[in-house]
Amino acid sequence: MATYAVGDLQGCLDPLYRLLEEVKFGAGDKLWLAGDLVNRGPQSLESLRFVMSLGKQAKVVLGNHDLHLLALHHRLTDIKVDPSLEAVLAAPDRHELMTWLQTLPLLHYSSKYDTVMTHAGIPPCWNLATAKALAQEIHQVLISDQAAAYFRHMYGNQPDRWQEQLTGPERWRCITNYFTRMRFTTLAGQLEFNAKAKPTEAPAGFAPWFHYPSQITSRQLFGHWAALEGETNHNTIVNLDMGCVWGGSLKMLCLDDNRVYTMACD
Repeated sequence: MATYAVGDLQGCLDPLYRLLEEVKFGAGDKLWLAGDLVNRGPQSLESLRFVMSLGKQAKVVLGNHDLHLLALHHRLTDIKVDPSLEAVLAAPDRHELMTWLQTLPLLHYSSKYDTVMTHAGIPPCWNLATAKALAQEIHQVLISDQAAAYFRHMYGNQPDRWQEQLTGPERWRCITNYFTRMRFTTLAGQLEFNAKAKPTEAPAGFAPWFHYPSQITSRQLFGHWAALEGETNHNTIVNLDMGCVWGGSLKMLCLDDNRVYTMACD
């Protein structure tokens, strides 16, 4: 039995199939997915169906594109539907898929591997206990009657710095932005949302969040940042996003022996 972690699919399912075939993925194996199952790629609907079909074999965290799809599903955003998501919203099993997607967490931690996975990372101002608690807080909102208010107020860049006294939608938005949209921050954790480039092209006063001393000693896995091309130059903070949907590769890490597998995307 082995456990594998893979980066952002974004509707690129065929490369995942080829990776799973390469490692002879079987019924006793586990697959972690770092969010953004959908959007831009040609197989968003098929990706959702496949990952959901894995049941307990899959551990998935929500990414910003997954949350955007849920907001579209609930008709709580006026943003135009990307053509790659039209098949999902027209699917006969749409409600089953969206119900499943909405129950997924923002963070997964395994004590066996002492590894935590989020979509965009964990800011230097949080320790693991805080990150777990805040992720659970959003999970409880998403599975409650507050979900509509969450999606209605989800979009936005403010507040751009964590403060414990935040409440309601502002608190939810800030937590969500750290877990699903973070790239460059200040040491104090202020977020910068416009820059998506390589770490060497950081805006003045900002640096990649993983360049600062972390309060977390566990291994961290994240996706989201295609410009990193899967590299952080850090032993315990591992990026899984090699920009598959942009013509790069899909990256998969075996948590048992740290072997990395990649598959070029069409």
